[in-house]
Amino acid sequence: MKKILRFVVVIGLFMLILQCSSRQAPQQRPEYALVIHGGAGTILKNNMPPEKEKEFRDALTTALRTGEKILATGGSSLDAVVATIRFMEDSPLFNAGKGAVFTHEGKNELDAALMNGADLNVGAVAGVTRVKNPIELARKVMENSPHVLFARDGAEAFAVEQGMELVDPNYFRIESRWHSLQKALEREKEKKSAFYRGTKNDNKFGTVGCVALDKMGNLAAGTSTGGMTNKRFGRIGDSPIVGAGTYASNKTCAVSATGWGEFFIRNVVAYDIAAMMEYKNFPVQKAAAAAIEKVGKMKASGGVIVLDKNGNIAMQFNSAGMFRGFSIAGEKPVVKIFGREE
Repeated sequence: MKKILRFVVVIGLFMLILQCSSRQAPQQRPEYALVIHGGAGTILKNNMPPEKEKEFRDALTTALRTGEKILATGGSSLDAVVATIRFMEDSPLFNAGKGAVFTHEGKNELDAALMNGADLNVGAVAGVTRVKNPIELARKVMENSPHVLFARDGAEAFAVEQGMELVDPNYFRIESRWHSLQKALEREKEKKSAFYRGTKNDNKFGTVGCVALDKMGNLAAGTSTGGMTNKRFGRIGDSPIVGAGTYASNKTCAVSATGWGEFFIRNVVAYDIAAMMEYKNFPVQKAAAAAIEKVGKMKASGGVIVLDKNGNIAMQFNSAGMFRGFSIAGEKPVVKIFGREE
């Protein structure tokens, strides 16, 4: 009788273990996946004309299709991220490349970073003024230099050495961005401040980013930005800072951030998400939410897109909206702009 009882107990424990393993087992990884963002901030439906909303949705959809086409045909996650961000840099809608905002001195200073999750290789550039597509230069730094981050004149000298064509700074001039600077300068005078800290009043933290998982199971992340309207003194935000605005590791996830850069640097947001997943075994949604919560507790706003090694997605933000979208193999692409209820 005792032997039979022991047998029943052992079988019961075995079945319990199987049930727990089944619930915790990772879902099947899709062939490929791609996630993008185009900035976060006070993005409200009632403040956006229908034609402008359509313009943004069309641009986000085209960006997704650009990267998905590469992934679907067996291309690398790095290729997909660069091509997707390059498209967004060429669009005047986003604060990156062509649509970059102006500094206090009336210049456009661009930052970008690219990271390969397979080997943790990374390249970044900051403060460039004549590079049409900073994400392409970031890749040149990653692949053709022993260094990680080049800035300003040095970055542009490296671009010339690599055979990249430089553009006239006027290429980046968008009148709506110029008017935003003038408004910021007016507010600065009203406050009688030597340095206008206009971030809290900005309608949108413009940055573009992309994370991708390819058929080989490799992750990559990239981020590109024009920074903050009316920024001064060569200010650099989180986008080109590895671990703050950009991070990728095949062990865990790929991350691209957008928001008040100083606070994403102080919280090392991108790496923090990967660390919580690796050391605490957090699922991607929980890790992303925890990281943005930390930023929020410092009274700052922004968001992240995260893609884990199994193709699970998080698009977490604490602002009113975030331009975002994702494409997963076998599924219809999804584009969103406004709050979480969308």
